[in-house]
Amino acid sequence: MVKAIVGANWGDEGKGKITDMLAEQSDIIVRFQGGSNAGHTIINDYGKFALHLLPSGVFYNHTTCIIGNGVALNIPYLQKEIDDIVSKGVPKPHILVSDRAQILMPYHIDFDAYEEERLGGKAFGSTKSGIAPFYSDKYAKIGFQVSELFDEDTLTEKVARVTEQKNIMLEHMYHKPLINPEELLSTLHEYRDIVEPYVCDTSLYISNALKEGKTVLLEGQLGTLKDPDFGIYPMVTSSSTLAAYGAIGAGIPPYEIKDIITVVKAYSSAVGAGEFVSEIFGDEADELRRRGGDGGEFGATTGRPRRMGWFDAVASRYGVRMQGATEVALTVLDVLGYLDEIPVCVGYEIDGTVTKDFPVTAKLKKAKPVYEILPGWKEEIRGITKYEDLPENCRNYIEFIEKELGVPITMVSNGPGRHEIIHR
Repeated sequence: MVKAIVGANWGDEGKGKITDMLAEQSDIIVRFQGGSNAGHTIINDYGKFALHLLPSGVFYNHTTCIIGNGVALNIPYLQKEIDDIVSKGVPKPHILVSDRAQILMPYHIDFDAYEEERLGGKAFGSTKSGIAPFYSDKYAKIGFQVSELFDEDTLTEKVARVTEQKNIMLEHMYHKPLINPEELLSTLHEYRDIVEPYVCDTSLYISNALKEGKTVLLEGQLGTLKDPDFGIYPMVTSSSTLAAYGAIGAGIPPYEIKDIITVVKAYSSAVGAGEFVSEIFGDEADELRRRGGDGGEFGATTGRPRRMGWFDAVASRYGVRMQGATEVALTVLDVLGYLDEIPVCVGYEIDGTVTKDFPVTAKLKKAKPVYEILPGWKEEIRGITKYEDLPENCRNYIEFIEKELGVPITMVSNGPGRHEIIHR
């Protein structure tokens, strides 16, 4: 049985908590795309963690955590993250790395920073983790696959070839220091030694596990609106954030994915540039940011203050549809308890016409939010475990969102802790 956990919006929906919770009943957790450019914040018995590359299932002894072939594998970062959680008392997790995963190279991070610098005011708001240069190289077929670390002749030849190309750009486009091929080869030897204990044919491993009836959880990073095809292009990430890509990024048949849990936030937030129709500003945004998440709405990777907004039914319905959601987990609902009334964006006005369908980016730039105002519930809902015990206005808010989404909300998260969740 394969379940996918993915985001409906701009990322930061609270997927880490949901994965951590569902990992308890799972055998294998797979990260299938992205790299260390986004983080999942998790609070459990061991403490508070911001994971970037490791799957959110590493806190259980019975799980196998897999870095799939679709991931941008930053090898020293992986080692650092494993060492970090072990140093905080977490038992050493069982980790496997796909032999077909591609390696994020030190120069990818440099090129990411150089390009943002070159673009100046027209920059993409990258986290400068090397993600766009990494995926560019993967599809230009000049990336390094984990398996190539173990074939010295191929590696040496490729390092010389790739260095030559990169140095032309460094010299003539960015005017930055050149890459030394000998040093790069020696770095790759270090990477090989770090990653060797974890490497296997993970696609075969998962295939065998599914034959044995094991449960597999696919963990996505970011959300629908950051997908390169269906997101707010070009202010998107460089790997597909959709559950459908989970089949490719983990190396399994698409028909194996039976359940797609799409995580939706009870209000909106985004890190980085790009269109955001229901965005709010000033004191109103500051208050929501301060109360939001656990310890406020700041990026798990960058620490940047997140941009805040009211719930966007247009974007969320689209996000849920593109993910193919079978069920929805609604998160951070407890945050909204201070409000007398809660605006919900139910439509976009574009050139005088109201639409409920999410448009392409050029039209999105002109969109103005159309709000419906719902009454708040004005009380603390943390600690409530039964749906019927929630205040009536709170239940009305959930049911209003559910109707807009057209997909059942099966889980309502009302606090950051692992088990602060209401099952419907």
